[in-house]
Amino acid sequence: MRDIIILPGIGGSGPDHWQSRWQAVDPSMTRFAPSDWDDPDLGDWLFALDRAVGIAVRPPILLAHSLACLLVVHWAATRSARVAGALLVAPPDPASPPFPPEAASFAPVPMRSLPFPTRVAVSADDPFGTLDYGRAFAFTLGAELVEIGPLGHVNSASGLQDWPQGRVLLDDFIAGIDYTGT
Repeated sequence: MRDIIILPGIGGSGPDHWQSRWQAVDPSMTRFAPSDWDDPDLGDWLFALDRAVGIAVRPPILLAHSLACLLVVHWAATRSARVAGALLVAPPDPASPPFPPEAASFAPVPMRSLPFPTRVAVSADDPFGTLDYGRAFAFTLGAELVEIGPLGHVNSASGLQDWPQGRVLLDDFIAGIDYTGT
């Protein structure tokens, strides 16, 4: 079994969000805990991710949504702790008009290849990041891209409930990771 760290975006993924639903039924999942979900500060979120990775028994899988996708990229650029891989869902474009001003500390994003296996899932009609942005994001990170169709921002407003297709994406991703070096 792998440790899976859930990294929600702004607001912390409430009880109807697929991340919360998965965590409720999967004991391998824990949630990182920044001091403020609604007024995110990059430094605080980096520290919270450091803490979460530091207490993982084995190199964890990072399961990020929205703003936390940008967090993972920042974290990987400045940290050397080992993770087994990352699934990044619905990365927002910090240059887009709907990007929340309270998340300004997350821009610019240090775009470079990530040092661990990464899968990026993008929606065809995400209001926070176009499909073209998602494709470029995945390419620049050296990540596998999965286009998941028109699912909005892939959040509770998208009506996904348990999002079983997303769970298949995660399980398939984990199954494909070579753990011999971790």
